[in-house]
Amino acid sequence: MQTNHQVYFNSATSMEKVADASIHLVLTSPPYPMIAMWDKGFCHQDRQIEKSLAAHKGLDAFEGMHRILDQVWQEVYRVLVPGGIVCINIGDATRKVGTHFVLYPNHSRIVNAMQALGFSVLPEILWRKQTNAPNKFMGSGMLPVGSYVTLEHEYILVFRKGGLRAFTTTADKELRHKSAYFWEERNQWFSDIWVDLKGTTQKLTKNSVRARSGAFPFELPYRLINMFSVQNDLVLDPFMGIGTTAQAAAVAGRNSLGFEIEKMFIDDIKNSLQQAVIISNDRINKRVSDHLAFVADRLTRKKVLKYTNRHYGFPVITRQETGIMFPLLDKIDNTGAARFRCDYRFSAKNEFCATFEQVTSKSTPQKPFSQPEKPFTKPKKRKAVQESLF
Repeated sequence: MQTNHQVYFNSATSMEKVADASIHLVLTSPPYPMIAMWDKGFCHQDRQIEKSLAAHKGLDAFEGMHRILDQVWQEVYRVLVPGGIVCINIGDATRKVGTHFVLYPNHSRIVNAMQALGFSVLPEILWRKQTNAPNKFMGSGMLPVGSYVTLEHEYILVFRKGGLRAFTTTADKELRHKSAYFWEERNQWFSDIWVDLKGTTQKLTKNSVRARSGAFPFELPYRLINMFSVQNDLVLDPFMGIGTTAQAAAVAGRNSLGFEIEKMFIDDIKNSLQQAVIISNDRINKRVSDHLAFVADRLTRKKVLKYTNRHYGFPVITRQETGIMFPLLDKIDNTGAARFRCDYRFSAKNEFCATFEQVTSKSTPQKPFSQPEKPFTKPKKRKAVQESLF
């Protein structure tokens, strides 16, 4: 298996290089209107925004910035397949323009724009991006009335183009089953509030890059890609930044396209993709290890697991999990100007994964699993455990 990853260094307001209905998932975090670090970029695209800010007309500047984003969302609708999903990570802005401190609701402005384009609005996710600063409150401190709530969350807005995506061919259905997630992952990932993600420290090549980058943590796009696409799908990030979405797509076995107007990000994008091999091994190992720990806990509590994954042999909760198979990223090659190819292998004997015996060492060892979709119960007597499932 191979995936390809391409970067285009031009504005996503016009994505003529991307064919109609060719993208399966759009996942991005745009520049946040009315956050000062992105003023220059917006003003460069529309000088009227600069005039509005200078005249202390905050709402006019806010609307002008969003009109630029609206052009991107229009292109997103064109390139997305029917049933394709859009995930937009965005935060609201608080700012004093002139004499008044106000909130600029970026998330609601984008929801309205997407509805007007014809997207279906799906339930959103809030993730906490808390700060540990001791003076994180704003305003008059401990005196009533003049203080303001500190924003410690961001939104992941979710939209769909049309109805449910169809999987009609045998090959499509097989890929969908290989791309399934564990039952316990589903319970965590599909909650509307994520409190376990933390902001990430960025190791960037240039200080000038840091000043214009607001990258989200790897786990955020990795989850969303697994939730809303299948292996071999094409993921688009219209505001690529340092390439975290492309990195997560590579780890998850998806293809990616990215648009970025800042050419200075190229070295960081290359570094992100080159790190994907190590990240892939670590992340898949953790997913399997976490699942086996979950299995061991259920067995300790004498809970029955009715099904067995047919590739790896460990028990699972539902029939839909029996086809899960992880693409193991072997290497990444730079195949052209801002273009990369990833090579994968599929194996049911992954040398970096934990063994079932190791994970369940505190409970009674289990009989080796060989028959898929067969009720699994804990054996009454101690029996030998197979040497390794991976």
